[in-house]
Amino acid sequence: MSSSSRFDVSTAEPPNDFSEPLKALWWLKKGGLTLGPEWEKAHEICQGAEGEPAHDWVHALCHLIEGDHGNAGYWFRMAGKPVQRDTEALWQDMAQSL
Repeated sequence: MSSSSRFDVSTAEPPNDFSEPLKALWWLKKGGLTLGPEWEKAHEICQGAEGEPAHDWVHALCHLIEGDHGNAGYWFRMAGKPVQRDTEALWQDMAQSL
């Protein structure tokens, strides 16, 4: 299944069977990978499980979207992932990996 069909953002909420990191990714995509209420929901999910690598990786993306590269770098390190700057490519990588 492609990430575009898996991440149908036309619904009001992410699928119930998504893991919490996938739900955070879904919220980021629904918000167009920009700051706003969807970003806030994604960030809250990530903050709720700091120290878990998948959450920390999505947390890095949240701060990359925010433009806080120092904070994003911290979360990339916590997740054990290389720093990336392309939010769309990173989102795609996460959608396929998580």
